[in-house]
Amino acid sequence: MDKMKQRSDEDMKWSVVSSEQLIDRPWMKARRDTVQLPNGRVYDEYYVLSYPTWINVIAETEDGELILERQYRHGLGVVSTEICAGVVEEGETPLHAAQRELEEETGYTGGEWEEIMTIAPNPGIMNNLCHCFYARGVKKTNKQHLDETEDIEVFLCPKKEVKDMLLRGEFIQALMVAPLWKYFFLKD
Repeated sequence: MDKMKQRSDEDMKWSVVSSEQLIDRPWMKARRDTVQLPNGRVYDEYYVLSYPTWINVIAETEDGELILERQYRHGLGVVSTEICAGVVEEGETPLHAAQRELEEETGYTGGEWEEIMTIAPNPGIMNNLCHCFYARGVKKTNKQHLDETEDIEVFLCPKKEVKDMLLRGEFIQALMVAPLWKYFFLKD
């Protein structure tokens, strides 16, 4: 079998001919780029969404249960079961943001932390990353401190049940499904 010669990354990059900012809000920006592909073809309507860096956390209590959340997600109009997630605020590291979000959303703190993966939500049209963490041995030390739009129900679940939920497709948020699969592959 012949191996095809791969082009370099630089040879595959698009050139931005012009760019127009359409939306400029604190949590989301949108722009329309005119781009030229390596083959010379020009597209005048390529949209890019800019979001802050995101985090999520698979948190395991001292008793070995996983912390899950239920909350309404307006985009799909559903109540979704999820792991803790949030935004890295200006001046924060992803780890600090993950620890802050876990405490704010669930009241749990402490434990041993490790980053298990960094993923791109949708690199075709979005320019942010999501850092995924695993926190082992966290404990309840505080009450929730939720943002105005957050209404989060927190519950603990045995690992086997979380894995069964994952197998049944009960988690629909792709940025949470990916680290959960990795967690169960590595830690199970």
